[in-house]
Amino acid sequence: MPSLTLPLTDTDLLPLHAGDSLRISGVIYTARDAAHKRLVELIERGDPLPIDLAGQTLYYVGPAPAKAGHVIGPAGPTTSGRMDSYTLPLLSLGVKLLIGKGYRSPEVKAALVAQRAVYAAAVGGAAALLARHIHSSRVVAWPELGTEAIHELTVEGFPAIVINDCHGGDAYVDGRGKWMMG
Repeated sequence: MPSLTLPLTDTDLLPLHAGDSLRISGVIYTARDAAHKRLVELIERGDPLPIDLAGQTLYYVGPAPAKAGHVIGPAGPTTSGRMDSYTLPLLSLGVKLLIGKGYRSPEVKAALVAQRAVYAAAVGGAAALLARHIHSSRVVAWPELGTEAIHELTVEGFPAIVINDCHGGDAYVDGRGKWMMG
């Protein structure tokens, strides 16, 4: 099982293929709809971003508040397709790994190849289990957005599966094809 240590380079992602199971360690940033919208607005205006996106990982999650004695509450992925209209400008600034759940648009899949980036899925419905891999959490931008603020998470051994690799592979298409063949 490939392990990734963040931040990432093109070279780190070249060996990955659709269907690979991953263990991810390092700093990732959370971003959902509202944060994506603000990031793209800043890009369009030419204003500075609150985080440097080069080599970074974005996790589509709005973590629940932490209970006493915990770093974070449940932190399961949200549907990635909702971020598709915002994804291309972020990839062009060097985002290398996107984590969420569900399908991506043809435009995003093409951009992943062009930008040498990868989309991975975290298991939906396993939010409490995924949170066990998060060792620190702090808000780094837009605290007024609550759970949709950008959080910096330090993760260790965070599990995910490569869905769309930087070679054009698609685990969902491959899986459907294998199922259809019986």
